[in-house]
Amino acid sequence: MAQMNLLQAVNSAMDIAMASDDSAVVFGEDVGHFGGVFRATSKLQEKYGKDRCFNTPLTEQGIIGFANGLAAQGSTAIAEIQFADYIFPAFDQLVNESAKFRYRSGNEFNVGSLTVRTPYGGGIAGGHYHSQSPEAYFTHTPGLKIVVPRNPYEAKGLLLASIRDDNPVVFFEPKRLYRASVGEVPEGDYSISLSKAEVVQNGTDITLLGWGAQIELIEKAAKMAADLGISCEIIDLRTLLPWDVDTVAKSVCRTGRLLISHEAPLTGGFAGEIAATIQQECFLHLESPIARVCGMDTPYPLALEQAHMADHLKIFEAIKASVEF
Repeated sequence: MAQMNLLQAVNSAMDIAMASDDSAVVFGEDVGHFGGVFRATSKLQEKYGKDRCFNTPLTEQGIIGFANGLAAQGSTAIAEIQFADYIFPAFDQLVNESAKFRYRSGNEFNVGSLTVRTPYGGGIAGGHYHSQSPEAYFTHTPGLKIVVPRNPYEAKGLLLASIRDDNPVVFFEPKRLYRASVGEVPEGDYSISLSKAEVVQNGTDITLLGWGAQIELIEKAAKMAADLGISCEIIDLRTLLPWDVDTVAKSVCRTGRLLISHEAPLTGGFAGEIAATIQQECFLHLESPIARVCGMDTPYPLALEQAHMADHLKIFEAIKASVEF
């Protein structure tokens, strides 16, 4: 296997998708010769030409509107929104058009070959316009799939699966890990099944659940807990819509405890949906209340970024409180 960082893995996935599918087109702001603001699309225009990898105007609603039309006529559309914070002008296109194309036509036409890539999350001193985690807005939208990888291996396999899935997918990439996360990644073609969570670490005392960049922080907290004799089971949800209820519920029934952590603010975050479902599925097995360790209910602060984030120390304290309840 090759050593890749997360950016290189994403680039490799798009390269393979474009090589194996002549209808695959990559587009977005600065993705052409420049290779994107993070260089995720580097050299794709050189390899596949300006007709298949090209820049768009600075209009997110226009990017996704064009993507819907491209996918509707049969092309594989791979759109980039430069930062997840900028996806809101395209919200109407995604939730009212992309998600409902198949339904409103009675399955006569669809935009299932659409994938929207976008970097999300904090930890890069980007301030409130370059640090948000808006995944929960889209999990409320039937017709979409929402996917978030945690490392290079997952990023490549999940992105290839997303591009080839027959539903529109919003693929959130943890930009804090773009160059920080490095690992072994197959150079060839492979896919990781969507809608299936992964048990990253087995444990007996508490289940820790997260996705994307948060998994690294959960693992740090679990190591600290292990020093106190607390055995943590760690699950990476990977796909938020639809999410793998069975894997999480089976784990919680074994451990009796659940802690969910995400970067997004607490109120209205996807952790609340998970907590409600697991409470219903596992109520008689719970030894303590389901815990949530999330971002604060404030706009993302530049000067107080570290205080705002749900870091490994906050997770560790919540683990102890849950076990000692």
